[in-house]
Amino acid sequence: MNLIALGGVIGAGLFVGSGVVIENAGPAAIVSFLIAGVITLLIMRMLAEMAVARPVVGSFYVYAREALGNRAGFSVGWMYWYFFVIVVAVEAIAGGRILQLYLPSAPLWILSLGLLVILTCTNLVSARSFGEFEYWFSSIKVIAIVLFLGFGALWITGLWPDSTPGVANLVSNGGFAPLGWGAVLAAVVPCVAFFTGAEIVTIAAAESAEPKKAVARAMRSIVVRIITFYVGSIFVVVAVVPWSTEAVGVSPYAAALSALHIPGVATIMNIVILTAVLSCLNSALYTSSRMLFALTRNGDAPRMFTHLSRGGVPRRAILAGTVIGYASVVAAFVSPDLVFSFLVNSYGAVALFVYLMIALSQVALRKKLEAQDPSALSLKMWLFPWLSYATIGLMGAVIAAMAVLPTTRSQFWLSVVTLVFILIGYEFRRRSRAGAEPQGTVPAAEEASATKPEAEQLVGVSAREQL
Repeated sequence: MNLIALGGVIGAGLFVGSGVVIENAGPAAIVSFLIAGVITLLIMRMLAEMAVARPVVGSFYVYAREALGNRAGFSVGWMYWYFFVIVVAVEAIAGGRILQLYLPSAPLWILSLGLLVILTCTNLVSARSFGEFEYWFSSIKVIAIVLFLGFGALWITGLWPDSTPGVANLVSNGGFAPLGWGAVLAAVVPCVAFFTGAEIVTIAAAESAEPKKAVARAMRSIVVRIITFYVGSIFVVVAVVPWSTEAVGVSPYAAALSALHIPGVATIMNIVILTAVLSCLNSALYTSSRMLFALTRNGDAPRMFTHLSRGGVPRRAILAGTVIGYASVVAAFVSPDLVFSFLVNSYGAVALFVYLMIALSQVALRKKLEAQDPSALSLKMWLFPWLSYATIGLMGAVIAAMAVLPTTRSQFWLSVVTLVFILIGYEFRRRSRAGAEPQGTVPAAEEASATKPEAEQLVGVSAREQL
């Protein structure tokens, strides 16, 4: 479960996208990632409180529905599903581009579809196959980052051959924040997006043998480890290589490894990045299918997606996500500047909207649990309610900044368009069911006692054989 949570966060964004943050903030990108990490830590703590109290299939979709109403639940569930089906397409294309470096004669769309088909097949087998693949993908990424941090420490301390010890690069090229602290704060916006994925553990926990223990163990430490990996590795990059070096903006890790004179840097980084891409693609297929499956429980998605295979896998829900992925890969080939560009930009702020709804749900659900089932609150949000309110304010500030910053403004407004379409979809659903009471969520006492059977029903086999 720890590696699944790590795998959901450590993607190509860290290995490549972080270079853009360094370009925009200088060495103070360390602070940008640290602030974003703290915000993510607080959101995950709020989610952990709810997940330990109510470990259910659908996680924060169920919590939003119970705490904030049907419209909020519907919106959160479909926003999250849409976010990850676009991630499926983006990661498939990214993986295809890496493979094309070594297979230049192969069309990009063939390579992308090939990766998508392979990982779709593994997800169709069982939840266990997803967990096994994610375990190894994540292990490779974690080992790569730990080695990178170790090499960087040797360089900084002067123990690496021909190294330049010290951290002079942090201040010697225009200062620690050469572009100003406003740029550092602005860089928090993409950094928060890089951390998206830690919440996957609360979805996967429903298929583990002990959901409450799995979530509690993973969430107590996982975000701290993620912050260490992100902040620590960015620190190594800007300490080893001057931040203004052109190679840092292209691939910061490769730039640092080149400075350490490690042979085969390009190949090493391509392997690590491809692993990160496949890991995120694997997680996206899994997560989108489980969220769609959860949406069917309350009539928020067609009942056809409740069908399970003999192995307990919601195959139709998996295939629904891949259909969008296939269509997006084709769009990237046929209309890269119009259709695919719209798809990529239309999900940029969606995950941040979901995070804000998680925070709002925690405040409302915490008050309900304290009144109805206080014993369920074995893992609590710190300094409630004031720190919860502060977290909501911080997420609101990040989203507001995204709306006004030139580099993220288009993503924000296209994501708003996505949200509007989802809300319109809810109205159609509500009116089509007018006169019939929709199936509600399981009452608090019943849901807590029914959690284990629900998890076993989802996977169709003994929970001991799962993740």
